[in-house]
Amino acid sequence: MWLAVFFGAAVLVALTPGANNLLGMHHAVHHGPLRAATALLGRLAAFSLMVGAVVAGLGPILAASHTALTVIKWAGVAYLVYLAVRILRAKTDASEAPIGKGSPLRKEFLVAITNPKALLIFTAFVPQFVDPARGSIPLQLATLGAVYLAAEALAGTAYVAVGAGIRRAGLTRRARARLDKGTAAVLLGMAGVLATSRT
Repeated sequence: MWLAVFFGAAVLVALTPGANNLLGMHHAVHHGPLRAATALLGRLAAFSLMVGAVVAGLGPILAASHTALTVIKWAGVAYLVYLAVRILRAKTDASEAPIGKGSPLRKEFLVAITNPKALLIFTAFVPQFVDPARGSIPLQLATLGAVYLAAEALAGTAYVAVGAGIRRAGLTRRARARLDKGTAAVLLGMAGVLATSRT
């Protein structure tokens, strides 16, 4: 029951529209659902590192470090702007994905690892479900972290499915270009929100 409640809450958090989910949907449109789903491993790898840091006791230290959060925040802002610019500058056709150079998996990893909000999920949201009466706290954190990763995988797959549906719709070149511009605009908006947020 404890883990079921956490999983439900984690799915709701993971389904929240964000840069990684938008990127996953975009990859599905341009690379196909299989490659986009595989790219989710990059996001999960980044989150696994965060879970490991929390289990090792480093999470609260990082979350409390203004310098660390500031560096992560501005790295995230810079990368989101970079992705948006690459999308806007690239050509759009059926054979070329306008997301820029580099693998989708690497992009998923970099967006996730430079997202301070993700770090706060594992240092503020997940620990709320830890109960000292249940035994080892590190073991609980590891278990909750694994459950959250499953929720993130489910949410990411849902966005990939949406992208796959858009891809199957057979968008015209003009419609695809508009979709890319919209994606770039949202990424820039997210970069702006992140840049103006308090760390």
